[in-house]
Amino acid sequence: MRAVLVDKAAPANLSLGETEEPATAPSEALVRVSAISLNRGEVNRAQIAEPGSNPGWDLAGTIERPADDGTGPQTGARVVGFLPSGAWAELAAVPTNSLAELPGNVSFEQAATLPIAGLTALYALEKGGCLLDRYILVTGASG
Repeated sequence: MRAVLVDKAAPANLSLGETEEPATAPSEALVRVSAISLNRGEVNRAQIAEPGSNPGWDLAGTIERPADDGTGPQTGARVVGFLPSGAWAELAAVPTNSLAELPGNVSFEQAATLPIAGLTALYALEKGGCLLDRYILVTGASG
């Protein structure tokens, strides 16, 4: 399986390489990744990660194999999800509690930008308290 791997000899310490298909825990689905997004934190973390590791947080794709425990989306479902690492690959083992099914009108590319950047924006807005009838300015939201 192809994946982006930490490679200290490569430019930016990253290269495309071959790795084993991820093993899944009973509560994890195997997702065929169609799109990812880049976040500053994961890119920075990749610079100090162990050689051979597969970085990546945000992903969107299709369920290749559902979780053995019966939780989560079933085979063929379009999903978005996030991981502590391992999203920059053709296949990713994702806990079903970190997955959401996508409506048909949301592309994989759009969905892949939502988990980290979207949740960060949501948490920041929640910290602001009641925002009704208030103006807000969101900066740095280009992710």
